[in-house]
Amino acid sequence: MDNNETFDPEIYTLTDEEGNELNFALIGSLEHEGAEYKALVPVDENGEETSEEYVILKCGVDENGEAVLETIEDDEEFDTVADIFDDEFADIFYDDEN
Repeated sequence: MDNNETFDPEIYTLTDEEGNELNFALIGSLEHEGAEYKALVPVDENGEETSEEYVILKCGVDENGEAVLETIEDDEEFDTVADIFDDEFADIFYDDEN
């Protein structure tokens, strides 16, 4: 990738439990044991990151057949996927430093 190229992240608008709409930028995705997961970081209306912490959601399908992002309820599943993302992001940041 050319250093002068700009990257427009994929933005997701998600609704929390209280009905608030929040914007998130996709920073990574992976497939593990047949399921797809996405790592998202919160962003403001200008697409600027508002936190260094990211959330991990599982891709699923609702009762209407629509694609949805779901909270990972199983602690072991979450920990496994979080470790994979952490390893991937560590490799990326390590590569950027060299």
